[in-house]
Amino acid sequence: MDKSPDAFRTISEVAEDLDLPQHVLRFWETRFNQIKPMKRGGGRRYYRPQDVELIKGIRHMLYDQGYTIKGVQKLLRENGNHFLVAIGNGDMAAVEAISQRKQADQVPLTAAAQPRGGDDELVGQPRVKPSRRFFGLGKSDEEGPVQPDASKLSRDNRALLQEALFDLLECKRLLDQVR
Repeated sequence: MDKSPDAFRTISEVAEDLDLPQHVLRFWETRFNQIKPMKRGGGRRYYRPQDVELIKGIRHMLYDQGYTIKGVQKLLRENGNHFLVAIGNGDMAAVEAISQRKQADQVPLTAAAQPRGGDDELVGQPRVKPSRRFFGLGKSDEEGPVQPDASKLSRDNRALLQEALFDLLECKRLLDQVR
């Protein structure tokens, strides 16, 4: 016998419906204060229907769209719960309406006053504008081609290489999640 759409769900039911481990739901409760399940005797959690809808949207943004937790928190702060609920339900008309309402409410900012796009929104976005100086690739032609045996890596180049390696490892992790 199925529950009505307005019925509260246990953590195991929500985890099964959304294909998430229970510990992930408990962790998300600590990161997203908007998720507030009712707790009953024995520590059992009961999720309200609006909690489940919000979790669907959070799951979609984190797992399907590649957002970080900070990025989803920023979306919630800027657009509210209804935005992520609409995304979780696949209601693109509501998402568009919320976005248009938000744009209409905003006062145009000057270029200097505009907030910088956060490096926490999407995984894989460059944190700084690429300098094209990675291992001498930005050198002018007068300086000559890059010599592989010219010298050891400088500290700056080593840091750039390490950052590129971390970015590649994060890309691999995301690809492994998809497979």
